[in-house]
Order: sequence, then C-alpha cells, then structure tokens
Amino acid sequence: MAANGSGAKIALATNKYGEAEATPLTKMFHERIRALVQKKLDESGGDWSSFVFDKSYDLITEADMVAIEKEVLATGYRYEVSATISAAEEPDKYKPLSGQDEAEFSGEVVDGRQQVGVGDNVVKYPQNLVGTARYVHTSEDVMDLMMNGVPEGTIAVIDDSGGTLTAPVLEGFAGVVCMGGTVRSHLGILTREYGIPCLMNCKIQGIKNGDKLEMNVSAPAKTAQDYQKNIEKTAEIWKLV
Repeated sequence: MAANGSGAKIALATNKYGEAEATPLTKMFHERIRALVQKKLDESGGDWSSFVFDKSYDLITEADMVAIEKEVLATGYRYEVSATISAAEEPDKYKPLSGQDEAEFSGEVVDGRQQVGVGDNVVKYPQNLVGTARYVHTSEDVMDLMMNGVPEGTIAVIDDSGGTLTAPVLEGFAGVVCMGGTVRSHLGILTREYGIPCLMNCKIQGIKNGDKLEMNVSAPAKTAQDYQKNIEKTAEIWKLV
C-alpha cells in the first residue's frame, strides 16, 4: 500500500494478470520489482500518476535493476528454457496426441518398407531422409536432449507446430515429423531456415520410438497456393522393416 498525496492508499497488484507466475524465477523478479516500486513510491510522497509518468524515471535506476538481478541470481535460481515456461503456461497445448505411439500399422510391406504416414513437405530435397524416430512430447523430453545430446540421425516426432517446445534442441534433429500446422507454421519456417527436412500436418500410425524411418522429402513441397486451392500434395513416411 502507498500514499497518493491525499492520505489515501494505493495497492500495488500482486500480479498484473491475476494468475500465478509460470516459474519461481519470474515470481521472484516480480516480487523484488514490486517491493522496489512500493519503496520509491512511498519515498516520493506524490500520487501514483505523477510517480509513473514523471518521477519514476529518475527514482528507479539501472543500478536498482542490476541489484535485483544480482540478488535473485545469488539465491541459486537460473533462467529456465522457453520450452519449460510454455508448457507450464499452456499445458493443454503440449499434451501428447493420444494413440499415436501405440497404434499398429497393418499396411503391406513392399521392398522392405511399410507406409506409416503422410505429411506436407516443407522443402524439396535431392533425396529422402533415413533416420530414427524419437517422440518429443514434453519439456522433460527436451531437457533430456539438452542434457544428454540429440542422438545422431534423430527424426523428431512432434505434436505441436509452434516450434517453441523444441527450439532449444531443434538444430540437432536430422528431420522432423509434426502432426500439426502447415508448411507456413513457425516450426515449418524454423526447419526451412535450419535446413532440416520436415513434414508438417502429418497423419501417422504405428511409429514407435527407435523405429527406422524414411521420409519422402524429395517429394514436391506444398505451397500456400496449394492450401488455398485445396490441392492434395502429400509426402510419404515409411518404416523400414
């Protein structure tokens, strides 16, 4: 609470959005900044409006913010990757798609390959990609890859098309199979920039962790015009058996 110059008190909100902060680090920073603002507001002796739009520029300094950062970091907390924060803020968005891992594909095996899916090719490459399937559903999966490294030849099988969850390890993937989005989604753009073969908007069945996959990334890339005109242009995903 703080004086506003007329004897009234002003309460600084405990949280701007009325929700709990996503991480302990964010909460700690917010608490320290609120305490600093409250202290400076009390010392100014003015009202809230004059403080915010005038006095605060002089009363809250860069040194104050640096001191808060040093105090918080001295506790042992460190910055958390965006994948952890995104999953904490929007848990429903990062739930795995049910049934994808466990379904068995009953298609015919031809020349040692069994088709297990299709998707929209982001970029046409000179030849197909062969690699090993690895599901990346959660922030824990990402943290494991960050700590232990992405195994060579990993084809990441991802639920979400946003790209935020896998951003910390994306460049380590040999290829990406994503069940959502389009070639113009964030993940599609990132993989194109990194030169990582990627199929978006995939429909898959019967892929398990450790399966050897072949992605038909030599197929024509799907364009924005294809989506607008409802032109089907899919690339196959095979399991090597």
